[in-house]
Amino acid sequence: MTTATTGTTPVKSSHGAPHTRVEGLEKVTGAARYAGDIPFAELAHGWLVLSTVARGRITSVETGPVLAMPGVLAVLHHGNAPHVNTDYVGMLGAPDPTIAVFQNDRVPHRGWPVALVVAETSEQAREAAEALVVRYEEETHDIDFAAGRPDAYAHDGMGKAVEEKGDLEAELASSAVVVDEEYTTPEEHHNPMEPHAAAARWEDGRLEVVDSNQGSTWIVNELAQLFSLDPASVRVRSEHVGGAFGSKGVRAHQVAAVMAATVLQRPVRVVLTRRQMFSLIGYRSPTAQRVRLGAGPDGRLRALQHESLSLTSTVHEFVEGSAGVGRVMYDAGAHHTANRIVRLNVPSPTFMRAPGEAPGSFALEAALDELAEKCGIDPIELRARNDPTTGPVSGLPFSSRRVMACFQEGARRFGWEDRDPRPGVRREGGRLLLGTGTAAASFPARAVPSTAAVTAEADGTFTVRITAADIGTGARTALTLVAAEELAVTPDQVRVRIGDSDFGQAMIAGGSMGTRSWAWAVTIAARDLREQLALGGSIPPEGITARSDSSEAIGALAETERHSFGAQFAEVAVDPATGEVRVRRMLGIFAAGRIVNPLTARSQFLGGMTWGISMALHEEAFRDRASGGTVGADFAGYHVAANADVPRIEADWVDDPEPDDPVGIKGIGEIGIVGAAAAVANAVWHATGVRHRNLPIRPDRVLTAPAGAGDAPAAP
Repeated sequence: MTTATTGTTPVKSSHGAPHTRVEGLEKVTGAARYAGDIPFAELAHGWLVLSTVARGRITSVETGPVLAMPGVLAVLHHGNAPHVNTDYVGMLGAPDPTIAVFQNDRVPHRGWPVALVVAETSEQAREAAEALVVRYEEETHDIDFAAGRPDAYAHDGMGKAVEEKGDLEAELASSAVVVDEEYTTPEEHHNPMEPHAAAARWEDGRLEVVDSNQGSTWIVNELAQLFSLDPASVRVRSEHVGGAFGSKGVRAHQVAAVMAATVLQRPVRVVLTRRQMFSLIGYRSPTAQRVRLGAGPDGRLRALQHESLSLTSTVHEFVEGSAGVGRVMYDAGAHHTANRIVRLNVPSPTFMRAPGEAPGSFALEAALDELAEKCGIDPIELRARNDPTTGPVSGLPFSSRRVMACFQEGARRFGWEDRDPRPGVRREGGRLLLGTGTAAASFPARAVPSTAAVTAEADGTFTVRITAADIGTGARTALTLVAAEELAVTPDQVRVRIGDSDFGQAMIAGGSMGTRSWAWAVTIAARDLREQLALGGSIPPEGITARSDSSEAIGALAETERHSFGAQFAEVAVDPATGEVRVRRMLGIFAAGRIVNPLTARSQFLGGMTWGISMALHEEAFRDRASGGTVGADFAGYHVAANADVPRIEADWVDDPEPDDPVGIKGIGEIGIVGAAAAVANAVWHATGVRHRNLPIRPDRVLTAPAGAGDAPAAP
């Protein structure tokens, strides 16, 4: 066995072998403390008050009666709150003005933060907040989202708004087979198990925030800009996070907590309720998408057009880039894609697991299935005939592209060869209709420069320090395995410390980039440390530390198309008498780089696929046109897939190490949901002979859809 003093004798690597979470015991015994659990001396509690109108201005905040209530310490609002700076560009672009709480009297949507009540206890704060009277001058609002809005406009999000090549209309006119359909997806919400929470305090002239987030240095940078502070004077800690899915960035509650702590000069914690989360943390915008495909009789694409409309708030531009999926997946002589947005009096949407790819893959992969039907070609064979060798739009080579290997392995394991291609012919028990469907998946594999430190301790162990965030993905465990392999020691000799901004700049847990970015930095530091230890000598009491910055290595990467890929398979049973759709089984096969820890990786894939079931059959948020608010903003009114909805799901992968990554990682957090809803929808068509182009596939839609045709237009 290797010793910490040399670190040069290789031991059997656990990298790639199943490993239970290193913090698992803490979590199951309750020892792991989350942002809302950590005690502070003299802690006060803040409760946000949200607007009850969808558009207008505040005319008065009647604080007097509330300030007289037991335990109430302060009421912050636009008339007395500290000023913050929003004139900056942050890590993800211009900040959403929603975080600049209490800066003016304008109300751009229902659920806008209008006040913070601070009291000695959480109960006192809530009672006072519910008693606070806020008066408004209400104005006419607009929340109507639909295709064809004349005020929609193209806007660049994480990619170009419009990409065009070739003569689209000419290629469509000369195509033997054409698909021209519209698809819709509804508003969807993150709903992590742990609500958002943040506690702020000033300690020796330094601001400390204990938070639940996806990247502590991200929060530091944003808070420093907002409050005009030196980033070195801000520390953010976030050791344990109970889910995020894109929602745990900089939000109103953190800013309000800092404001209150500054005014009162004592620690203040603000925790969001489940209902408040439907207004304050972002969500997935609904989409209205049009896909036009033109192909020859052999199914080879001549034209591909994908246009997507999503909504955004009147104060912030966010694009759900659904039309970008085809830019990677399928080539055609004419290739036109466009993302457009429309401004409405609604809260700002944000990143939500596989933003763009999740709703975009539903439309594109459903349209591909329709094309396969029209051409009389097996859906997998159609995808094989249109599998490009270079980026369809960029023209760049792929670092690796094993999507067809995923289909081949999945088809073998799912029993696709025995599938009767005719819809509506398989029955069970005389009533249930059975069907199977498939769809492709892709998600970008990116890396962002990060820093890390690895220390050889005098007791023979190693400590890794990096401002990573484990939001439930198992990142802490994966980094332990990466460090252990590079140091040539066993995982129990390595301790990984994360979630503290004092450890230096690092990528957030987002975009399936977290583990890849962090592992790169850890690998460089661990490699440097091994070289130092190889020189011999004893380790001093403070240890020997190697630090890294992956900026140069990542900056030197050649420009290529880097993506994870996958193939989704689903079998459904449809009851035509009740309209109920039940997913019987699902299989996902993925090509997603080197799998560091199969145990937690499989959980990530299964979680995404489960969410795909939820997306296909259940999840749907409604807004009341009269009030502009969300109807049923809770788990009773917003249904997600529960245990009874989740069938036998299997996830596996094919060998696909990323050649330009020191560990071979691509990223797996989001690809599990991509294509999953399309596979279910395609299976419903195979079972019934009816196309459902509007999600979710509710029982009423199954019952009212005309036989042998597409479903009715989406209900509002």
